[in-house]
Amino acid sequence: MHCRLARPADAPRLVEIYTPYVTSTAVTFATAALTEADFLHKMQDVFPFLVCEENGQVMGYAYAAAFRAKEAYRWDVELSIYVDATAHRRGVGSKLMSGLLGLLRAQGYKSAYSCITLPNEPSLCLHRRFGFTQVGLFENAGYKLGKWRSVTWLRLPLGDFDGEPAEPVSISQLSENQIMHILER
Repeated sequence: MHCRLARPADAPRLVEIYTPYVTSTAVTFATAALTEADFLHKMQDVFPFLVCEENGQVMGYAYAAAFRAKEAYRWDVELSIYVDATAHRRGVGSKLMSGLLGLLRAQGYKSAYSCITLPNEPSLCLHRRFGFTQVGLFENAGYKLGKWRSVTWLRLPLGDFDGEPAEPVSISQLSENQIMHILER
C-alpha cells in the first residue's frame, strides 16, 4: 500500500469511492455526487490531493482545501478523507492522513481542521490518533437522509505560532524528492 499525488486518470475511481458516501450516508452533507470534472478541478489546487493504492487499485483519497476565504486564514486548511467501503479498517485512512499532514507541514500550513458528522467513531478515532482535538460542536447543523445531523470540528496544530509566519507554498513548489520522501514514511 502506498500513497501518491492524484492524477487525472484517477478521477473515475474517485467518483466511485465518493458517490456511496453522498447517496447512502450522512458522512458528507453533499446531496449530489461529484463528477470527474469536479475531481479534476480539486486536483489542480495549491493543496495536496493524494490517493492510496494497493496492487494498482485506488482504495481511498485525501485532500486539503482552504479553511476559509479571508486572507488571515491562509495558514489553515480543512481536510477530507474517503476510503472505499471494501478497504475500511485496513490502514488506508492512516496512510493517507500521515502523508497529507506531512505535506501540509512541508508547505508551511499551521492548522488542519476536520468537520465530522456525528456519529462517526471510526473517523473520530483516526483523527484522535493523529492528535486532533475537538474545538467545536454544531448541533443539528444539517438535514440529510431524514434526520437532523450534528457535526464536530477538530483541529491539529501543524507548526509553531511564534513570530511572523512564512507564506505557505503550493504543492507544486515542493520537489518531487520532498514529496516522495514524505509519502514513503
